Amino acid sequence: MVRFTNKFSTLVCMLVAILATQQAFAQGGSSEGTVNAVVTTHSNDGIFNSTASYTFDVTNNYPNQQVGRVKYVVTTESGKKLKSDSVHVSLGKNSSASYNFDIPGLKSGFYKINFMINTTDYDDTTRKAFGIKPEDIRSQYGKPADFDKFWDNAKAELAKVKPEFKVTELPDSSKDKRNVFLVEMKSIDGLTIRGWLTEPITKNKNKKFVVMLALPGYQVDLKPLYGLDPDIAILSLNIRGQGNSRDVINVRRETYITLGIEDKNKYVLRGAIMDCVRAVDFIFTRPELRHDNIIAVGGSLGGFLALATSGIDKRISFCSAANPILSDVRNLVSEVDWPFIDIKKYVNTRPGLTFDKVLNNMDYFDAKNFASSIKCRTLVGMGLVDNIAPPNTVQTLYNGITADKHLIIFRDLAHEIGKKYVIYEGRWMRDTFALF
Repeated sequence: MVRFTNKFSTLVCMLVAILATQQAFAQGGSSEGTVNAVVTTHSNDGIFNSTASYTFDVTNNYPNQQVGRVKYVVTTESGKKLKSDSVHVSLGKNSSASYNFDIPGLKSGFYKINFMINTTDYDDTTRKAFGIKPEDIRSQYGKPADFDKFWDNAKAELAKVKPEFKVTELPDSSKDKRNVFLVEMKSIDGLTIRGWLTEPITKNKNKKFVVMLALPGYQVDLKPLYGLDPDIAILSLNIRGQGNSRDVINVRRETYITLGIEDKNKYVLRGAIMDCVRAVDFIFTRPELRHDNIIAVGGSLGGFLALATSGIDKRISFCSAANPILSDVRNLVSEVDWPFIDIKKYVNTRPGLTFDKVLNNMDYFDAKNFASSIKCRTLVGMGLVDNIAPPNTVQTLYNGITADKHLIIFRDLAHEIGKKYVIYEGRWMRDTFALF
């Protein structure tokens, strides 16, 4: 779980599936000593213009000499070996040495790099990643010619569904100086979706609040979100099949991503994105909420939903997407296991359905294909060692955004973001909405 807070406001509780973590340096197995190995990246964010460079510092704390090699191996995101080099190591007891490695000649993109040390009494591998001129990354796959029409049709279908908004104040309202409401509404396909609205308590009857639309990670149950910021109301939405919106769609975790995937007009993510649009409709019915100051925010699937909603609904004023999944899907297939391991299993159970047909449908739900339509300020965060939302796929969508934007890269993080993102998000949001 990643909880987003900063000194200005309590932002959003967003679940980002942390399924891969940076491997820590192991210690030597002997009780008589250790070897300490530290890899230093010569770039704060792991991004280089042309030549990547590192320093490998090794300290021998064993009472005996350590002999062996230090080596690096560079691969593509999908694991194809590109470069390697090694140097001989000979360290006397209680001695140290440094080894510099430069990796030139790589084209624009992101790469994995493993540093390995193998000596008399010690073996270890350190995994890192780096980028070369990521601003030049583009996908060779375009979006469908009828992409915009597809989503216009979806919004038109949603508009025909009477929303039947229902707001119920909770018995334990007024917690943390906020009133808490259960929100219910009808979305596309006539499904009821739910969420939680928390509003700061104020004596000013004319007060209007900036709205944070908090969108959930994959199969995450969002709860009411609290905070001390007197200017911000938070609508935490549970899309269909998640949290308190699971009554009609209630499936196993691995099944959700495949629901209706054989038909783009029935795919669960079509409905989920329309759920987010319906939530914006709800915001526009509330006189105490500022309709011109709406931030869509989320991580992982929530980041995807924030980008998609901002791309098709111009009522969003600010988009914040951390580790957004499902970008550049056709390239993503060769780089990650999930969700394609579950999708391929599903395809194998459906006679007549092919994986190519599924990819054709998923083109309409590719995060990068929403990017060029985003007109609001957009903040994106990514980890360089993320194996769910690999950096090249996130960078691809980021490069497609033409609006005012900012990218924060976490060199040594996986499917998560750090405090720097949270602080920047809060400050940029308050500047955008003139909350001083």
